[in-house]
Formats: sequence, C-alpha cells, structure tokens
Amino acid sequence: MRGSAAVWAGVAGMVLGAVACSGPDREPMADGARTYLEGVLDLMERESLLRYEADWAAVRGAAVRRAEQDRAQTTAQTYPAIREALRELGERHSTFLDPGAPHDETPEPAAELPVVDLLPDRIAHVTLPSVPDEQAGAEYVRTGRDAVARAAARGACGWVVDLRFNPGGDMFPLLAAVGAVLGDGTVGSFVTPDGKRTPWVVRNGTPAEQLPTWGPARPLPRPAPPVAVLTSDRTASAAEAAAIAFRGRPDTRSFGETTRGLTTANEAHRLPDGAMLLLAGAHEADRTGRIHRGPLTPDEQLDEERALPAATKWLSTRPACRP
Repeated sequence: MRGSAAVWAGVAGMVLGAVACSGPDREPMADGARTYLEGVLDLMERESLLRYEADWAAVRGAAVRRAEQDRAQTTAQTYPAIREALRELGERHSTFLDPGAPHDETPEPAAELPVVDLLPDRIAHVTLPSVPDEQAGAEYVRTGRDAVARAAARGACGWVVDLRFNPGGDMFPLLAAVGAVLGDGTVGSFVTPDGKRTPWVVRNGTPAEQLPTWGPARPLPRPAPPVAVLTSDRTASAAEAAAIAFRGRPDTRSFGETTRGLTTANEAHRLPDGAMLLLAGAHEADRTGRIHRGPLTPDEQLDEERALPAATKWLSTRPACRP
C-alpha cells in the first residue's frame, strides 16, 4: 500500500501556522486548522475501504460541525473532529493516533514467541501469539521455525495452528513462522475496492517480500500435512489474515469460535504534525479468491475449551496420522 506524504506538501506551511495559533478568544475555526482537517477528510475519501460506499457528505459534515463547535485553532484541536469522521464512517478497523499522548517511560514487555508442543498421537500444537511490530519479527520467525523443525524431527504427522489468543499485529511473521506447514504458493491476497489484488505469495516457507531478510524455512520431512486451525472471538486483524491464509488449503479444517471480524488491511498515513491515521483500505481474500468481509466462522463451531480436543481428534483420523 502506498504512503501519503506527497499529499501534504502544499499545506505544510498552513499547518505549522495552525499549530502555533491559539488563544482564549478564538475564531470559529482557523484557516490552518480547516486546511488540515480537509486534508485528512480528502485522504479518507480517497483511500478508505468504503470510498465508494460511505455517505461522504455526512462524514464531512459531522467533522466540520465538530471542529467549528470546538472553534479549532490548531491541528490538535481538530482531532475530535477527525475521530467524529471515523465514527460516522463506521469502519471498525480504522483509527486515529494522537502524537501528543504522554510518553510512557516504562519499558514494554518482551514480545511473546511461538511455542510448539508435541501432543499424543504425534500431533504438534503451534501457539502463535501476536507480533507487535516489525522489530520483533525476526526473532519471532526464527523461534517459530526452530520449534516447528524440532517437532517435525520428532515425527509430527499433523499440526494444530492456534490463533485463539492472538488479537493482531503484524501478519507476515505469523505466516513465516509456520510457512513450512502452510506450504508454498499464493495463499491469499489484499483486494481494494477497485478490484486490484495484491497476492500473498509464500516461497520456500517465507512470504516472498521477506525472503531476502528471513531466508527460507526448513522443509518438513512430511510435506503437506493435515492442519487444524483454532480461532476464538479474540482472534483479530493479523491473526484473522493468518487464518485466511489456511482457508482453501487441502486437508485443513478450522475449529473454535467466530473471530472478531477485522478482516481488512490497514495502511499507516503519517500526518504533517506527527499524528497517524491508520486507515483500512482493502479486504482480504483466501487462496480460492473468496473475499472475507467480517468475522470468520470456523468449520466446527465450539467453545474455546473444546476446540483443541476436537482438532486433535480430527487430525488423528487423517491418513498421515493413522498408525
């Protein structure tokens, strides 16, 4: 997805003026603040997933009314209006990040890493937690691949890919961690409202664009194994994309609860004053071409506690796992 820095080149001077201008007796809305707000609304209308569906007159009207009501003089004073526009738009996966939030000096906890347990009947249980950012991706992929290789060397015949506790983050480390299990080829795609498809291609067990960085995965001694995918109502965003990558794969079945329904791709648009607009701009499709709009319903709907036993029971019946 492309960036948006060039969009703002012509308004930077007015934005800087708006940042500096404030006072107790404000005009209804300063010109610089209006320029900033209109730029954000233009960006939303041009790049949003709902660009052809939303009532943009209503979205714009709600935002401008809020900014005028607030007598916005600075860019920061338009933030409530921008959030009002997002509420009016009604797209659940888009959000606005304020650059003025207090800095938290507390170090973030280390990202959780994939874990693979070998269960009875030679079934490997792969737990994939969320990946918070690109920086955590390399260690996540390396740890996941090593654990998958160890389980495979111990004779794993079937695989459970567990996404029940993953609320989202970065999708491609998830695919790379279990790329040897997922298999190569086009495993899904992003689909814009114009119908343009950007495929998710896996080569040598790695998303193709990350292959120079992460390298190939070790192939399984038992290729194309049966796979059970577990989801819950906490499975969201990037984790849903990973679940979609397994949709349509041969000898694959899903178990658990319906997912959160954030099955769209977000692009980060940095605004001139440092704020960030995360805007959903594409749907997600599986390898069969089916576009998924909203929550994913598993093949077998079960509560969270029953999902893993049902998945292992199904895997034990597959030809690859029979005694």
